[in-house]
Amino acid sequence: MSRPAPRAGTSRQILAVAVPAFAALVAEPVMLLADTAMIGHLGTPELAGLAVASVVLTTAIGLCVFLAYGTTSAVARSHGAGREAEAGAQAVGGLWLAASLGVVLAVLTVATAGPVATALASSPDVAGHAATYLRISAAGVPAALLMLAATGALRGVLDLRTPLVVTVSSCGANVALNAVLIYGLGWGVAGAALGTVVAQWGAAAWLTAAVLRQLRTGEVSGRPRLDALLQAARAGVPLLVRTGTLRIAVLLATAVAATFGDASLAAHQVTATLVTLCAFALDALAIAGQTLTGRSLGAGDADLTRALTGQMVRWGWGVGAVIGTVLALASPWVPGAFTSDSDVAAVLVPAVLAAALVQPLSGAVFVLDGVLIGAGDGRYLAAAGIVVLIVYAPLVLLVGVADAGLTWLWIAYAGFIGARWVTLEHRRRSERWIVLGPAAAS
Repeated sequence: MSRPAPRAGTSRQILAVAVPAFAALVAEPVMLLADTAMIGHLGTPELAGLAVASVVLTTAIGLCVFLAYGTTSAVARSHGAGREAEAGAQAVGGLWLAASLGVVLAVLTVATAGPVATALASSPDVAGHAATYLRISAAGVPAALLMLAATGALRGVLDLRTPLVVTVSSCGANVALNAVLIYGLGWGVAGAALGTVVAQWGAAAWLTAAVLRQLRTGEVSGRPRLDALLQAARAGVPLLVRTGTLRIAVLLATAVAATFGDASLAAHQVTATLVTLCAFALDALAIAGQTLTGRSLGAGDADLTRALTGQMVRWGWGVGAVIGTVLALASPWVPGAFTSDSDVAAVLVPAVLAAALVQPLSGAVFVLDGVLIGAGDGRYLAAAGIVVLIVYAPLVLLVGVADAGLTWLWIAYAGFIGARWVTLEHRRRSERWIVLGPAAAS
């Protein structure tokens, strides 16, 4: 792996990471929309089956995002310290952990596909399509996790171009394959799942090969090492807890929204989807935070770390304000794009406005979360996630008990973001996370 580039202006460094990261983040959901549209034309049961299967797969893979986050921070820190062999060993450990965990999750997915699909589906027909999709898609789970780990390793050495090219190419290939398999060969939902699996393995092979090429320049073996594997696993546990608390918060909100009736639940889904789309830009800044923080700490440059953090936090507030403004201005037209149901429209607009108001604060939260992940401060993030969940759970449950409605549910979400900001800003000001050299804060 090459030596770190000479120090440049903080804005240029942030943009160099955030722009390609944003492009890669946006590419996949755009292609997935096309994929969903193709399946939707097969019929409502097929589309509903895809929805059930997607929830299961995205939850399982989403909980493993620590493979990307942990590998990015570890590799970036060692790379910044000039310890290329150590950075390579951590990259290899992440890849082997991803492959091992992927095989386990694939087996579990196949074994539980039938019961899980039946439990979540609205009819036997939908359950059948969901189970079919899950069983075939299970073969792509190891590839998906390898993509996370390899992308994290490449980000750690500031190679943002390769993940971008691979993401765009694989998503395009996925759409083309699905068009042939779904319609050309008439394989329906099974064809959609197979097309995705093939695209995932192609992307995983491409990204893994890119990491191995980097390793060859540093004379690092690609064979598994138990110590590197265990190190990657230990680093991932706190981030798994942190991600788990976020997922529980999302599930709590969805469960409460369901108690308000079909219209509120549908409006909640639309609002949550819009907030997720808005998060892509903020995620790009978070990725910049992970990569640049790990690199500057590894290089022993505390002043640069503080400068980068301050700049990224300001950008987070600014980008969040822009996103919130656009979302608020667009809110009157949102119902027309998603529903013709007047009951859904009535509760949707105020919910979107409530979500828009918290976007500036969300920008700061995303950035600080990325910075602390880059610093390897996983234990604090795990503990903070538990604290935030303890604060948020009574708020969201109170909204449900009081039958306060969807707008108040999203006001409670603002409390969730606020609690996250308090815990993250407190840690930032303490500077306990600023640990220089290859050793992480936790």
